[in-house]
Amino acid sequence: MVLLPIIVAPDPRLKVKTQPVSKVDNALIAFLDDMLETMYAADGIGLAAPQVADRRSLIVLDVSRSEDRPHPLYFINPEILWSSEEQRIHQEGCLSLPEHYAEVTRPASIRIKYWDKTGSTQELEADGILATCIQHEMDHLKGILFVDHVSSLKRHMILRKLKKAKKSAMA
Repeated sequence: MVLLPIIVAPDPRLKVKTQPVSKVDNALIAFLDDMLETMYAADGIGLAAPQVADRRSLIVLDVSRSEDRPHPLYFINPEILWSSEEQRIHQEGCLSLPEHYAEVTRPASIRIKYWDKTGSTQELEADGILATCIQHEMDHLKGILFVDHVSSLKRHMILRKLKKAKKSAMA
């Protein structure tokens, strides 16, 4: 398996909308496995294809706790079918915005449709951290970052710090 480089904001590649996948083949499955290994290596719970410079509609995640057995999930071409009116506030972070967090309000429960690793259509109802994580990663597929859900002041502060850190790392 290959560890993929994770794009760090601000970067225009994180603002690109993805394209649907037309078929599931061995190359796609290998890429999804690489995404999952990259996510685990970065100590994350979710990763979307744009975060590793890929324009396909792909997500991997695993919200199991470290003391639990891993429970990886693969979502190809995910779409939200339903979301609850009830909202949930959760402190979110992102592998593309390292060491930055903000409270984001999202629907507490969702139902999604997607293809699994075999190319079969599935539906899943999720709530809690799983629903939050799915919505966070699905935002990436539309070029939306979690900081796009917070005040412009907080967003600009976080992005400015990341830009400064990038410049320092290049020097």
